[in-house]
Amino acid sequence: MEPENLTTVSEFLLLGLSEKPEHQSFLFGLFLSIYLVTVFGNLLIILAIISDSHLHTPMYFFLSNLSLIDIFFSSTTIPKMLVNLWTQCQAIPFAGCLAQMYAFHLFGTMDSFLLAVMAIDRFMAIVHPLRYLVIMSTCVCGLLVGGAWLITNLQSLVHTCLMAQLTFCAGSEIPHFFCDLMPLLKLSCSDTHTNKLAIFVFGIIMGISPLACILFSYACIFWAVFKIPSAQGKWKAFSTCSSHLTVVSLFYGTIFAVYLQPASPASTQKDKVAALMCGVVIPMLNPFIYSLRNKNMKEALRKLIGKVASSQS
Repeated sequence: MEPENLTTVSEFLLLGLSEKPEHQSFLFGLFLSIYLVTVFGNLLIILAIISDSHLHTPMYFFLSNLSLIDIFFSSTTIPKMLVNLWTQCQAIPFAGCLAQMYAFHLFGTMDSFLLAVMAIDRFMAIVHPLRYLVIMSTCVCGLLVGGAWLITNLQSLVHTCLMAQLTFCAGSEIPHFFCDLMPLLKLSCSDTHTNKLAIFVFGIIMGISPLACILFSYACIFWAVFKIPSAQGKWKAFSTCSSHLTVVSLFYGTIFAVYLQPASPASTQKDKVAALMCGVVIPMLNPFIYSLRNKNMKEALRKLIGKVASSQS
């Protein structure tokens, strides 16, 4: 492209999920409801864990962190989507686009790392029950979560810094409901080889390592449970993993179902489906999964609601 014809883009247009005017009101109501349920549900989980001393254990420490991440994760995309739907304005400034991209990849990857850390926690509790509290000390739990924060921030920082160096001149319309890496790269007229290499390298490291950790942990857990002689003992051991296993299945099942398909022109739609499931639907479902399938959480929530009700009377 000739330099005199080069015009840089200072803002982008998020085309969203649908450009049909008759869909806008429905989408606004739907995503507002989802967002309120997500924030309220995950906040209840956090408050219940903080208020009940019986839940001050590694398992619930990681769960409270997961709930906090889910609030941040859904807040990365839904509020901006709601503003766009309400005002009928699709514009987002370049700096805002970079910030949204940074946050989405930070909290999305943090979700997968926390699921891996929670798998390690279940592995220690079932395979090494006598040494569990010694191994999973407060210091170790803090290091696991802190290390995950450090690694995921590093990944997002690299992607954002590389993206900030590009020039955008191939239009400003992003066929997505938020700013993501690949749609942005398609709009750049700069050399994106380094960006794509970073996406590939981080994709391998950040994608495979948490999943490998989860698979290894559960392979050891299943083997340990299989060796328990009584059926009641097996069920008791496995029941402590059921909620986590459900969330892992939803998270990675969505990714595999969407991306492990033959390449097609509908790749943009696949990206939207994956982002909606992982960044919108699953954060909303997590509080229900962990509260409905966990007696301790049910009791803690009951106590919390009782305290709030009694304070109001």
